[in-house]
This record gives sequence, C-alpha cells and structure tokens, in this order.
Amino acid sequence: MRKTCTAIIAGVTVALFLSALVAAQNAAGQNKEPRSPWKYYPEDARANTGDGGPAPKRDLGGTWAGESSGAGVKRLIGPERMPAFTPLGKQMFDKNKAESAGVLIGQSNDPHVRYCDPFGFPRNMNDQIRSMTIASLPDRTFVMLRFMNIWREIWMDGRALPTNFARGRDAHDPTYNGYSVGSWQDDYTFVARTTGMSPDTWATEGGYPHSVDAIVTERFHRSTKNDLALTMTMDDAKLYSRPLNLGEVNFRWIPSQTFFDFSCVPSSVQMYLKEMADPASGGPGAAK
Repeated sequence: MRKTCTAIIAGVTVALFLSALVAAQNAAGQNKEPRSPWKYYPEDARANTGDGGPAPKRDLGGTWAGESSGAGVKRLIGPERMPAFTPLGKQMFDKNKAESAGVLIGQSNDPHVRYCDPFGFPRNMNDQIRSMTIASLPDRTFVMLRFMNIWREIWMDGRALPTNFARGRDAHDPTYNGYSVGSWQDDYTFVARTTGMSPDTWATEGGYPHSVDAIVTERFHRSTKNDLALTMTMDDAKLYSRPLNLGEVNFRWIPSQTFFDFSCVPSSVQMYLKEMADPASGGPGAAK
C-alpha cells in the first residue's frame, strides 16, 4: 500500500512538472510573437539592452525614447543648481514660482502649468522628454518632439546665427524655438547653436530665465547604434556671469521606431485649476 501511494505521488509530481514545463514553453513562445508595428510598448525599448553595435557615421536619424518615456532610459542629469546670476538675472529668477521649488500648482506662475503655453527652447529639450524623432535633409536637420507635437529646424547650410532682435526692417522676431544652426564636430557628434528665443519662456522647469540674446549650445553624441546623449550649455551675459550648464539627457533607440504622442490640453488644464488646484492652494475659487 505504501509503495502504491508513493508511486501515485511520484506520478502526480511528474505530471505537474511536465505541465509547468509545457506552460512555460507556451509562454515563451507567446513572448516571441511579433507585436503590432503600429504601437509603442515600453518593453520594446527596455528589452533593447545591448549597444546594438557601432554607431553609424554622421547619422542621428530615427526615433528615440527619452528619460520620461518609462522605457528604462537613464535619468536626466539636471541643470546645475545655484547658477551665477547677475543682479538682473537674480531679480527675474526670484519672480518665477516653479513647482520644482515646492510651489503648489495653484500658486505657480509657470506659463506652461497655468495655460499650456509651449515650453519653448531650451526647456522643451530638458523637461518632459518622452521621445523625439530626428530627420535630416542636405541643408538642415529636424528635431521632432512628441510632447506637445512640436518640431525644431536646425540649418546646416553655413548661415550665421542672427544677432538683431530689435525693431527694424532687418530684425528677427523672437520665437519659442529660436533660430538654430548646426554642423558635425566629428563623425559621431553634432553641435547646434540656438538664439532668439522668446524671453517670456523659462529655460528650465526650475524657472531659470533667459534673455532673447542667450545662445544655447547642444552637443548630440551617438556613442553606439542604440545610445544617444545630449548635453546643453547656455551663454547669457545679461542674466548669468558665466555659462550655465543645462545638464545631460540620454536617449535609447526604439526598436519599433514608433511612439505615442502626448499633449497638454488647455481646456483640461483650466478645468483642473478651477476645480482642484486653485481651491486647494487658496487661490481663485478657494472655499471661504
């Protein structure tokens, strides 16, 4: 009787083991099934752990996941703290109330937080970096950001950066993304310089100001097929006594080359501020 029970137990154990093995094999097979080419899955980028081999020369083209994508990309190295402000720069900075400084949403005067105004450059390259697509023509490079669905144009035809933003026939109007020129420093490093950004925008989420004459230098360095790093510095003698380090952003190649877009919807933000943020912070609409 004891032998019979032992045999039954052994048989059940083997059956359970074989069943688990088959289930594991089926699951593995399912994991290998191709995903839809029209959708972005964070796992698609996260699974891409290798370097993919050498970087192609003078080529940044493609779609890249940023640190806010949820795809396991290295986190942003933020802008330097306690910049060397000039007196005017410190005066302007003190007027900005950024959420990152512990200010409630309802009390912030961040143009993006309050009204969904565009980040503007360079903030749109160091805040909410979800993904970007880079494409090139012979005379220019386009950087297309999926957050707020915006695009930048970097000219590569040898033109100089504009310097006149005052009133007059030959003056340039300030714009959210400024005016950009770029060139290859070497086979794997592309350098862009931008000026003429609207001074109403912030340079960073933390509320660092900039003037219309500020010049931002970006260095895109592709170290492997799957790895791209962007470092940024800003020269703005009116507001800073030395160049400001705006940090480093890392990107990873997305195997599917697709990504969901994401936008700030003004009507939704205004409803949220009216019904929740302002009342909670003692602002307009707060309970008496």
